Amino acid sequence: MDWYMMNCELLATCSALGYLEGDVYHREPDCLESVKDLIRYLRHEDETRDVRQQLGAAQILQNDLLPILVQYPQDKVLFDAVVRLMVNLTQPALLCFGKVPPDATSRHHFLQVLSYLQAYKEAFASEKVFGVLSEKLYDLLQLDWEQRQEEDTLLIERILLLVRNVLHVPPDPTEEQGVDGDASVHDRVLWALHISGMDDLLKFLASAQGEQQWALHVLEIISLMFRDQSPEELAALGQGQAAAEHGEDTQELETLRQRELAERRARALQRPSRHSRFGGSYVLQGLKAIGDRDVVFHKGLHNLKSYSHDLGKETRRVPRRCQAAPEAEPPRRSARNVRLFLRHFCQDFLEGCYNRLMLLVKDQLVREKAQQHDETYYLWATAFFMAFNRRRGFRPELVSETVGVRAFHFIEQNLTTYYEMALMDKKEAVTWARRMHLALKAYQELLRTVQEMDRSPEQAVRDSSQVIKSNIFYLMEYRELFLALFRKFDETKQPRSFLRDLVETAHLFLRMLEHFCRGRASLVVQSKRVRRRKKPRTPAALAPQPPSAVELEELWAGLDPQIQACLQGEVPLPEDVVPFDAASETPVEEQRTEALLRIQGCLRDAQVPQALRLLRSARDVWPEGDVFGPPDAGPPEETRLLREILFAPLPWHAPPEAEELEEEEEEEEEEETMQVSEKEFNFLDYLKRFACPPVVRALVLLLRGYARNSPRTNHCAARLLHRLARDLHMEALLFQLSLFALFHRLLNDPAAGAHQELVALAKFVLGKFFALAATNKKAFVELLFWKSPAAVREMTEGYGSLREEEGAGRSRVPPWTPQEEQELRELYWKYKEVEGEDIIAAILAHLPAPGRTRRQVVKQLVRLGLASSAKDFPRERKGTHLVLWTQEQEEELTRLFEEFQGSEDVLGNIMKHLTARRSRARVVEKLLGLGLVSERKELYKKRWRKGHGPGPGTAGAPVVPAQDSSAEDRDSEEEEEEEDEAEEGPMEGHWAPEEGAGQGLAHRLHQEGLAGPLQWLENCLRRTAGDREEDGVSHPVPLVPLSEENEDAMEDRRFRALLRRLGLRPPANEQESFWRIPAALTPQQLRRAAASIAHYGPDPPGSPKGLLEPPRCPQDPTPEQLPAGLGSDSESEEPVPVPSLVQPGTKRRRELNSEDEDDGSSGAEPAPAAPRAEEDEDEDLEPLGRRKRIRCVEEEEEEEED
Repeated sequence: MDWYMMNCELLATCSALGYLEGDVYHREPDCLESVKDLIRYLRHEDETRDVRQQLGAAQILQNDLLPILVQYPQDKVLFDAVVRLMVNLTQPALLCFGKVPPDATSRHHFLQVLSYLQAYKEAFASEKVFGVLSEKLYDLLQLDWEQRQEEDTLLIERILLLVRNVLHVPPDPTEEQGVDGDASVHDRVLWALHISGMDDLLKFLASAQGEQQWALHVLEIISLMFRDQSPEELAALGQGQAAAEHGEDTQELETLRQRELAERRARALQRPSRHSRFGGSYVLQGLKAIGDRDVVFHKGLHNLKSYSHDLGKETRRVPRRCQAAPEAEPPRRSARNVRLFLRHFCQDFLEGCYNRLMLLVKDQLVREKAQQHDETYYLWATAFFMAFNRRRGFRPELVSETVGVRAFHFIEQNLTTYYEMALMDKKEAVTWARRMHLALKAYQELLRTVQEMDRSPEQAVRDSSQVIKSNIFYLMEYRELFLALFRKFDETKQPRSFLRDLVETAHLFLRMLEHFCRGRASLVVQSKRVRRRKKPRTPAALAPQPPSAVELEELWAGLDPQIQACLQGEVPLPEDVVPFDAASETPVEEQRTEALLRIQGCLRDAQVPQALRLLRSARDVWPEGDVFGPPDAGPPEETRLLREILFAPLPWHAPPEAEELEEEEEEEEEEETMQVSEKEFNFLDYLKRFACPPVVRALVLLLRGYARNSPRTNHCAARLLHRLARDLHMEALLFQLSLFALFHRLLNDPAAGAHQELVALAKFVLGKFFALAATNKKAFVELLFWKSPAAVREMTEGYGSLREEEGAGRSRVPPWTPQEEQELRELYWKYKEVEGEDIIAAILAHLPAPGRTRRQVVKQLVRLGLASSAKDFPRERKGTHLVLWTQEQEEELTRLFEEFQGSEDVLGNIMKHLTARRSRARVVEKLLGLGLVSERKELYKKRWRKGHGPGPGTAGAPVVPAQDSSAEDRDSEEEEEEEDEAEEGPMEGHWAPEEGAGQGLAHRLHQEGLAGPLQWLENCLRRTAGDREEDGVSHPVPLVPLSEENEDAMEDRRFRALLRRLGLRPPANEQESFWRIPAALTPQQLRRAAASIAHYGPDPPGSPKGLLEPPRCPQDPTPEQLPAGLGSDSESEEPVPVPSLVQPGTKRRRELNSEDEDDGSSGAEPAPAAPRAEEDEDEDLEPLGRRKRIRCVEEEEEEEED
């Protein structure tokens, strides 16, 4: 269709608008109605946007609408209609089509609409048009909110939308091919906007108290105004930087000139002095052709370096899905007068509008009052204006709204959301990556601003930066962010500019973190760990409590009249009641118990007619035994039967479907809990997380364009590689062929003098490689692969070193010998054809020592090729389909219970000797139903506490029931501890211990072997009292146990009860890990508490003589330097975390120096860990019970890792 041939109705409507004669536009009488008709036509256009294209081809906006707008602004109705029409016509093409169409026809329509929009933008580059819009907007803003009508508010919004639409139009690359410094269409629109005063109105809207509703509109317009600008260049403008810009251009031209001269010299050397018509033919020895002969080269020797087998081949086409993501348009340098106007706008905006506008926008985003993805404008403004402020004198008070922990949290949340959506929404991954890039740039600018605050001459600003850094370095989310972005970087979805900003931000974060750790003896950070465990089943769902006899009597008194009415025929009985389930797997003869349960359920639910009908129907189905009464039973007999059924203690159980579901949940359902703890931070350990192939691959990819990268980018990438190679001593991590090819290109580059840092890195890595290749001949093959730290270690220390260490330490799985493999094959073929038997169970029963697990056998079968995968050997489900118990099974269960009633594990022995396999839950339920036990605790496995075990003279000692499952046992103990602590009640803030409090409990603990922890506690109390007398300042002091004996004591219930009696405070929230000596306790009270637990008898052998004082927070200042409010118990917005010198949840080995303990300095650190052999010797000296517990904990951790 030719869009220049307009539709007849549309042509007539456009002709009725008016005509332009010279510079004067004469409108027709039907001009207003014609404008409204055009709005109606646009509302009903098709998916090709035919009306929009016809109006664009006829240039209606340039020739009619803009002249009407300029010459008839006093006609309010016409002005409003014209603005409304122009807002619709200038609507972005993406909003019209939803997205860029994939097919060629729709894409053609999309590009056609885009070309018309670009023509509209050029027409709007007029001072008259923006002058009229500015005057109208000014008049509307002069009205108070009482005088402002709804039409006025709509017109303000439409004018802002029109300005937004015009600025949103992208440039036309075919038309705008000028150099930097020329005025583009966008520059001319911005200059017209500035001359008309529209920029001042935007600043007024951003700062006015009564114009808060336009905050997002203003921020969007401002972001479009600075779309092509760089904040660094704008900040440097007017500060004598013209010479610097000229110097940068000169240096770039000089680099290009050197490269051109080098190429010219190379060509001159290749050209022979005497021309020869015969170039010559040469045989390249050692380079095979297609056959077995050497390659014959028919060109001159000067072309030999460029020879390749790929010469003459067709270039392989890269699929679209594998092509690199397109780069965003680079910022261009606008005309100087435009840049000066934009610089002044930035200064005024920062001084009067930025903090207020960003507060309003964030409030609307948090309250979800904005449209979807409007947070991208907030992220852009944060990055742009903070960069401008940083380069333009840096005044932190101008950007205080977006500097803080809350700003870091908001940006990190959005960055994580974009990252997750890019992984899930594959079709829109490029769009999510673009949003992720905006968030990353905002995060980078926040870090640079905090770094600039460290250099501020004001002490308050430096203190604020320290608080911000302590919070962001403490939380794990901020530390793990860059690792996740590196590992999931995809060059087909994310452009190279994203990788550049990621490398620069990661380098900045590592540098700040390194400097933060360097000034402290230790740094405590938060650590999170996901723990999975089975969900406990609620007791109410397993065994509902039956009603008591009194309740049944009351229920029967209410049912008796209804039963008599049904027996006399006054109430009709239902006819569609069947006493059995024909579709059930249980035979009809065995469903009598189910029928009794249904009758009893109907009676308890007051459904008397259904119960009586079920009784009579069951009597007809099961007449034998007169279970449901004789065939000729009368009303008195039926009344007696119903009463007996109601009062009978029938075993209730779930239907088969529900029972199977419960068993599956019991076996399979798990719950995830996040365990938050504290640990001491080690920078090198954190840096080792970056020693992985995804990070190195991303850095190599970025350095491939070193000639186009900025010096800052090359420095950051080289510094990261240097950290991995030099600081971690993992030079072999960089032994990769693609990186070596990059080094070869760099060293042969004539302009390599401008990249001295990369050249030094290349020489260092190559030197290390050739030194290793002299001893390891396989190093050349290793160049083909990206390497992990384990492969690096094997490559440098020997290929069997890692396996030997694993075999000696962590891995205890014995290898399979050839005889064992042969026996495994024979057992497999022997039991493979046996039906109804678990093959793996049969093999395990006949395998000789050493004992193998089911997983080891399955893995070996797969390795030997006898099975394709572990799925060939599914585990037999522990649940069972058996629901009803036969009379013989009930008698067997009763007999087994009476036989093992006095044993330690009653339920375990019954499960071993039961003929029919049933789950533990079903057996417990049946025992409760038969009345053999009254509660579940009677079936728990009995165990004796330490020192109270069964023996001579202790037959009557009380036993503590324990569940069979260790996980349930631990959970029950933790619940008991929490209940005990809850019963003691919360501790008051100014509670003081009485004199002699806890003396009896301390004496008992001393007799039970806790003399060492008690002496440690006494020493801590006395030293804290001394410190408070010397300093005159009281602040909470954490009790940090540095020895394993003290850690075990802190987990003891009675020891914690002693701490409560002494007035010590437990951890207040999840951010605290240790008990604390409250600040309210005076030195006299602390000494009285220490005296109450003091032991004046002889010390037990092996008890520590000198004890370590609980250390203060290493990253906090000393008590004299603490400002008001820090270190108190009162809650603050950003609490400083309490350090933990040991990592909870892991096996800890701490050796304390007695001299350090005697010194009692708060900065004392634990001694370094001893070698492995010494640890083994120490473990042999530990008690048997403790070694067993440590071994159990290690096995549980290994199972969790598997």
